[in-house]
Amino acid sequence: MHFKLIIAFVNDTETNAVMKAAREAGATGSTIIGNARGEGLVPTKTFLGLSLESQRDVLLFLVEAHSSRRILEKIAETGKFDSDPGTGIAIQIDVEDAVGVSHQIKELTQKLEKQL
Repeated sequence: MHFKLIIAFVNDTETNAVMKAAREAGATGSTIIGNARGEGLVPTKTFLGLSLESQRDVLLFLVEAHSSRRILEKIAETGKFDSDPGTGIAIQIDVEDAVGVSHQIKELTQKLEKQL
């Protein structure tokens, strides 16, 4: 079984909605790294030396390769990444090997057989 890693950088207010959407699209779980910061094309504004940037979460999804594009698109749609600048980004990268997921492979195999 081949896997992809989807990495999504989202506003912390959207984390739960993005996670729910990813699960509905086929993700079996995620890891959340909280309190990330970043800067896009336009630097964040400050007020009296205090940053006005919103907090971000980094969501990591290890997903089966055949489902990855559907999950990625659902994450982008839910997070409004393409319609609202600065709301977040998501990328996917190939995973050469993974351990600790054998308990999920059986369930994923059954789901994929139904889809294909």
